[in-house]
Amino acid sequence: MHQVKYGSALAGGRVTVPPSKSAAIRALLCAALSGGGTTLYNMEPSEDILATLGAIRALGLETQLDEEGKAVYTQTSALGFASGGEIDCRESGSLVRFIIPIAAALGGCWRFRGRGRLPKRPLGVYADLLPKHGVEFNSQGGLPLEIRGKLTPGEFSMPGNISSQFVTGLLFALPLLAGDSKIQLTSPLESRGYVDMTLSILRDFGVNITPNSSGWYIPGGQKYLARTYTVEGDWSHAAFFLNLAALAAGGPEIRIIGLDPDSLQGDRACLEVFGHFGLHTHWEEEELVAKNPHSHKPFGGLTGQTIDVSQITDMVPAASVCAALSQGETRFVNAGRLRLKESDRIMAMENAINALGGRASSKEDELIIQGVERFSGGIAEGCNDHRVVMALAGAGLRSGAPVLVSDAWSIQKTYPQFFDDLKRLGGEADVIQLG
Repeated sequence: MHQVKYGSALAGGRVTVPPSKSAAIRALLCAALSGGGTTLYNMEPSEDILATLGAIRALGLETQLDEEGKAVYTQTSALGFASGGEIDCRESGSLVRFIIPIAAALGGCWRFRGRGRLPKRPLGVYADLLPKHGVEFNSQGGLPLEIRGKLTPGEFSMPGNISSQFVTGLLFALPLLAGDSKIQLTSPLESRGYVDMTLSILRDFGVNITPNSSGWYIPGGQKYLARTYTVEGDWSHAAFFLNLAALAAGGPEIRIIGLDPDSLQGDRACLEVFGHFGLHTHWEEEELVAKNPHSHKPFGGLTGQTIDVSQITDMVPAASVCAALSQGETRFVNAGRLRLKESDRIMAMENAINALGGRASSKEDELIIQGVERFSGGIAEGCNDHRVVMALAGAGLRSGAPVLVSDAWSIQKTYPQFFDDLKRLGGEADVIQLG
């Protein structure tokens, strides 16, 4: 068990955000389905990416990770795609929901397992859909899971207010089938930005899908095309540095490198969210510059707001820390899916903020925060959740005593270099081994 101790210092400077985990996993699966010959650049070997590489190898594709060059090379296996096997999804919710329909489209008998909270994360949409399309689905409600058979084309109907990862999984798989298919949504789609990202990356790999009034039409018999592809930087990780820039004393300037200002990532909305708190941002060539010129004022010149997070759930941990130190009330509404992440993130952030001297409460699908000028310090539970641990770095910047956060190494899931990057900005992140 490791804790990280966050302090109040931050000097500012430049930081390069890691590649988008969401885009990287999608690109890796497209590379696999192209059958080899793809080179992917700007890859970081986080736990989720390593899990995806393992899944691709289980499918039968040969891959090589060049950690120094941040690249992944794929090549065709002499045996082609496997006809079954076991896939360890580790703790990646994205991977398990993407890979199940892909494996079903390839056919055979496949077993899936996971760790942490992943075995308890819901898969019921597939339990309902796949048996209607030729696939036997054996599960006690989550992982471990076994599927058997080969997916058949047709109409796939589902609610839109569940995780968009189920939609993405089908968008990967259905083009591989011999016949045409449709995805029909019975309610409005949440996290639309992630589906838009999927469709964009599929187009980049030669797969075309047509939207309609209630979903998508997916022609069958399509081929994924091998290519050279560079993964864009991660806007959801940029939110952690915008949070730091908003809360740091003295208004230091943080310059964030590696972001696409025209990205389809839904979490690009972090610019608007932190702007409404009071953070100033602008672009200078390819750098996003963030600074709080009112940091000397009460509450750092930050004010609360109401945020509909149905499309941007991953931003809530970072934004909730900023909210806890902003004047007035902030409400995160339509947040129910946060309870189904690596942790129950509504509960995790409510408990962490209160443990450090803030004021937070919750309802089933809301997180409500009353701002305080400073935290009192103390120990907060990281809940083995990378986003909770990284978000609380901001808490140390406006605290009367050090902030200690458990489960420090959960950052390995998506951003192994976070503590190092924080230190390069003059921040304090001391990892302490317990026991």
